[in-house]
Parts: sequence; C-alpha cells; structure tokens
Amino acid sequence: MADDDEDDRYFFALALKKVSVPSKLVTVADGEQLIEYLTTTKRKVPEILFLDINMPRKNGYECLTEIKKNTGIKDFPVIMYSTSLDDTMADILFQKGAHYYLRKGNFPDLVKYLQLVLSMLEANTFQKPSKEEFVLNEMRVI
Repeated sequence: MADDDEDDRYFFALALKKVSVPSKLVTVADGEQLIEYLTTTKRKVPEILFLDINMPRKNGYECLTEIKKNTGIKDFPVIMYSTSLDDTMADILFQKGAHYYLRKGNFPDLVKYLQLVLSMLEANTFQKPSKEEFVLNEMRVI
C-alpha cells in the first residue's frame, strides 16, 4: 500500500486483519518510496497494490503511469485508493491501466471491499473489470 496518511495506513492494516484471506501488508508513505521499492528491491513484486492518488513527491497518477510503462512490474493489479471520486480522473486512471478505484470510506465498507478483492486474487478470478464496474464502491457486495 502506498499512502502518505499514517491514519489511513493504520485503518487499512486493521481492516486487512478482519479479512479471511491471509495477507501480508507492506506500506510506503509516498510515490518515490513506492517506485524505489518496486524497481530496486530483489523482493517478489506484490500481488496487488493499493495506491493513494494524492501523495507528496510523486502522486498516484504518476506512479501508475510509471508502473504500467515498466515491463518488469506492469502486470500486477493496481487499485487506486482515494478520498475523492472524480469521474474524469476515474476515466483517466482506468485508461492508464488501474484495475479498480476504491474510495476511502467507512471501516465496514473497507473490510467488505478488501474481502472481495483478496478473495478474487486467491481464487485466481481477478481481472480488470469493465468501465462500469471500475469503481468498487458502486458495486453491490453482499
């Protein structure tokens, strides 16, 4: 997860603990740290990335653009994670290769959408949705 807000990282970690799918969370506080982590470490590329749009030093849009241009890391799923939902920006992020857009909201919803996404990953059914299903918060999840 890349997010400059310490509280958001904390609540995300708490929500992740409520999900039934086993996971390991690694966080970075800005876009430059993210790109460095993804391109200079010998670690395995993450299975998924939750990427805040509004960060200092390098924002989420810039990071997404770099990730999708880099053949070594371009294929793993990126979920944009932000407090705002701007239709124009959502369209641009979809076109640039983001897999989903998740608006930051309340804790129960975060747990619900993390469960959905990680369950899809675990079952190998994760794929880029249609434009109409790009915004996770607009999907009906039971």
